[in-house]
Amino acid sequence: DVFEQPQHVGHKKIEFHISSDIPAVLQMNSEKEEKSGKSLFIKYLSATIEEINNTGFGRIFPAPSSNDKMETEEEDDEIPSEFISRKDLEKNRLSREEMEKFSVFKNYEPGDPNCRIYVKNLAKQVQEKDLKFIFGRYVDFQSEVERNMFDIRLMKEGRMKGQAFIGLPNEKAAAKALKEANGYVLFEKPMVVQFARSARPKQDPNDGKRKK
Repeated sequence: DVFEQPQHVGHKKIEFHISSDIPAVLQMNSEKEEKSGKSLFIKYLSATIEEINNTGFGRIFPAPSSNDKMETEEEDDEIPSEFISRKDLEKNRLSREEMEKFSVFKNYEPGDPNCRIYVKNLAKQVQEKDLKFIFGRYVDFQSEVERNMFDIRLMKEGRMKGQAFIGLPNEKAAAKALKEANGYVLFEKPMVVQFARSARPKQDPNDGKRKK
């Protein structure tokens, strides 16, 4: 009698009832927790969305916008890809100290600003396409006016051999070309870039009108 009673109680009351009832209870509790958790998460999302809609991203834009401008300026400065990049110009350009060692840069004067530049000390191998590759980056080829104003005259014979005249859209483009391309080593010879003298008479009347 002593050994039979605990065996019947254990099998019927403890093992069967616990295995059937407790998981159901746990499932109910877990489902309630999931539902409550989802509702809280949805409320949190809706609250954050309302805050975003009310405040907007105006505070976030100013900081990256300046970086975007810098990136776009660099991209605009280096496109289209058929022309030389600003980095390549800087890499192959002589410094002021290095320029002083060359006789071609002695008594160097840029001249009076105008839309036409004069290039000398060019190597024999230089062709018009080489000059277009360098100075074409200062021309907006999408503009028909600028395309027509862009002109390259490379002297290959006579006293003017190794020199070139390049017409650019405006004085600003010519000044930038002079600043960035002067001293650029092309075929192992540094270019000397100046404002062309022949453009002075054409620019003087226009300059006078602007001053008036």
